[in-house]
Formats: sequence, C-alpha cells, structure tokens
Amino acid sequence: MNERRAPDDRRSGGAKDPVTGQRFDRRATDRTLPRWAVPAILIFWFGFLMTFIARHVFHRLSGLLVLLLVSVFVALAIEPGVNKLAARGWRRGTATSAILFGVLGVFMLFVVAIGTLVGTQIADLLSQSDVYITDTVDWLNSTFGTTIDPQDVIDEFNDPDGRVQQFIQSQGDEAVRLSLTAVTVIFQGLSVLLFTYYLVADGPRLRRAICSRLRPSRQEQVLQAWDLAINKTGGYLYSRALLALLSALSHWVVFQALGTQAPIALALWVGLVSQFLPVVGTYLAGILPLLITLLDSPVNAAIVLTFIIVYQQIENYVFAPRITARTMELHPAVAFGAALGGAALLGAVGAILALPGAAMAQALASNWGRRYDIVDNHLTTLTKSGKRRLERQTAAGEVADDGDTNADADGDTDSGGEIESEGAR
Repeated sequence: MNERRAPDDRRSGGAKDPVTGQRFDRRATDRTLPRWAVPAILIFWFGFLMTFIARHVFHRLSGLLVLLLVSVFVALAIEPGVNKLAARGWRRGTATSAILFGVLGVFMLFVVAIGTLVGTQIADLLSQSDVYITDTVDWLNSTFGTTIDPQDVIDEFNDPDGRVQQFIQSQGDEAVRLSLTAVTVIFQGLSVLLFTYYLVADGPRLRRAICSRLRPSRQEQVLQAWDLAINKTGGYLYSRALLALLSALSHWVVFQALGTQAPIALALWVGLVSQFLPVVGTYLAGILPLLITLLDSPVNAAIVLTFIIVYQQIENYVFAPRITARTMELHPAVAFGAALGGAALLGAVGAILALPGAAMAQALASNWGRRYDIVDNHLTTLTKSGKRRLERQTAAGEVADDGDTNADADGDTDSGGEIESEGAR
C-alpha cells in the first residue's frame, strides 16, 4: 500500500497542524484580495468624502437656495404683467421695477398697518391695565363664584419686584434679538428683489442661453413648459390677490361702520391671510378682528362673526368662480396638503410658496399624457357644483392653450428676445 509522502518542509513552507502533525500547504491557505477590492475601497471613501462636502456646502448655502427659490416664484408671478407692459412699449427693466415697487408698497402698507395695530393695542393695555384687570376679575368672580380681590391683582401687576414686571424687564434681550432679525429679513427681502429683477428683466436672454444648449425639439418643450408655468403661477397669484382685495374692502366697510379699532389693518389682515393660507386661513383671519371687537362690544363681535361667515359663502359661490375661471383652481385638499408639506420642508416660507408651486405642478401635469372619455358609472357621477367646477377648469385649460398659440402674435414670447433684452439693458 502506497503511502503519500508529506511535502518537503522547505518546499511547502507550511505550518504544522498541532493535532495531526501534518503541515499545511501555503497555496491552500493563503488568500489574496480580488483586483476590484482596492478600487472599490477608494471609490467608497471618495464618495463618502464628496457626500460630506456636498452636505456641508448645502448647509452653508441653504439660505441662498431658499432666496433663489422665492425669487423664481416671484419672477413667475410678475412676468405676465411685465410681458403685457412690454407689449405696450415699456422697456422690460422699467416694467419690472414698476411692478416690484408696487408689490413692495402693498407689503409695506400691510406691515405698517399691522405693526400700528399691535403697538396701539399694547400701549392701550399698559395704560388701562387697572380697568382691564378689574373687569376680568369681576367676570371671573361672577361666572365661577370666586372671591378674588381685584386690588390684590393690580398691586401684584404693578409691583416692581413682582413676577409680571420681572417678566417684562426680561424681554429686553428679546427686543434686541427681534431687531436683528428684522434687519436680516430686510436684507433677505432686498436680495429677493434683486434676484427677481434680473430673472424677469433679462428673462429672454436667460431663456436663449438655456435653449442654445438644447435640440430644437427639446427647446419647444422647455419653452412651452416655461410659458405654462408663467401663465398658471402668475394667474393663480393674481386671482388670489384680487380676491384678497375684495375681501379687504368688504371687511373694511363693516369694521368702519361698527367703529372697530384700526379697521384698515384688520381688513388687510383678513384679506391676505384668508386668501394665501388654504382652508384654515379664513378662520385664522377672523379670530383677530373678532377678539378685538369682543373687547368693545359682544354685539358687534356677533355682527362681525356673522359677516365673516356670510362673506365666505358669497366668495365661494360668486366671486371665486368668476375670478378663477381663467386661471388654475386648486382643490382645497391639494392646497392644504401642499401647505403642510411646504411648512415641513421650509417653514413659513415653504407654506407660502407651496400654493403657487402646487398650481404650477398641477398645470404641468394637466398637459402631460393622453386623456380619455370617462365611462358611465355611479362612482364618476358629478353633482351640479362639480360639473360647474369641471367646466371652469376645462375653460381655463382652453384659454391657456389659446394663449400659447397666440403668444407670438402678442409679442410676449422669446421671438423678440433680443429686442427685449436691449430694453432690459
């Protein structure tokens, strides 16, 4: 019987097994890395490093990106007005400046009116604090059967070492921080205006620069989507602004007739908040004038509440259908969900931008793909109001298509881009 010779120690160079006493073969135990292992490790660490750098850069530039995003939406909103003024012979730079200054003036009027209202209410509260405290304590005693002495509460409120005065004094640092925040907001607002000006005033040149990198067929698709986004976003915001103006005027008449404090500020608050905050905006807008009126007269507060409810119905069934008939009408659920998503992503700025963003996305989606006739089924049967809404949306889409077809005749497209760019310069 032939026995297998153990390999020579010098040739094998293997280690001896402590159990069997045999030596391992080096070729059977050694393992070498695959050829792709080292490049894969290098690629992994390079990707990790680039991801870290990208996250760091994005974190540093997130504020600038938000400003650019706001500027893009503002530019889309005002470009229809600039195009109409340019068609009437205005230079694009002058038309853009006029519209931007008009928007800025309305915003400043709103801020000054609300600031005056808040300052007046705070000054009135501090100057007549004894009266308000006495009335409040008397109401608590008569309603809940308590025996609180109003004078004790007044003494506690006016005590320099009391908790109320200490809290007021501790807000000095908050006032400084609020002032710095206001300066930052003003700087960001000026940055948005500057970005918006160049995006709109030099819009034709920007579109020509982008289209010069694309095939002619792709250029038509890009310009069609761009024009649709401009018309729908601008039309949606203009319709909301017009509804806000009607709401503000109507509420101002009622507030002025009832003798409510700061009627202009309250009317502007109701008009803007009710139109640019979906679904819940109407109720949030009505709380402030209701509370202020309630301090003076419960009867007037009931009148204000009744008018807010009645006007909301008139707006939903009379004003809104006619004003939004030629623009994109957002479903309330879509608007509310978009506002929640925008607030989760970018806070208050995202909640405001979500509405025009949803309108633009809905406009682009409405022209994408083929559409077919709906089969008869009880699940697809519309009510009368639903049929009217569908007719308005269909009419709005037909108007938009006609506007796209006749855009060259109106001189609002890029066919005259070189001439319009000269006007911007």
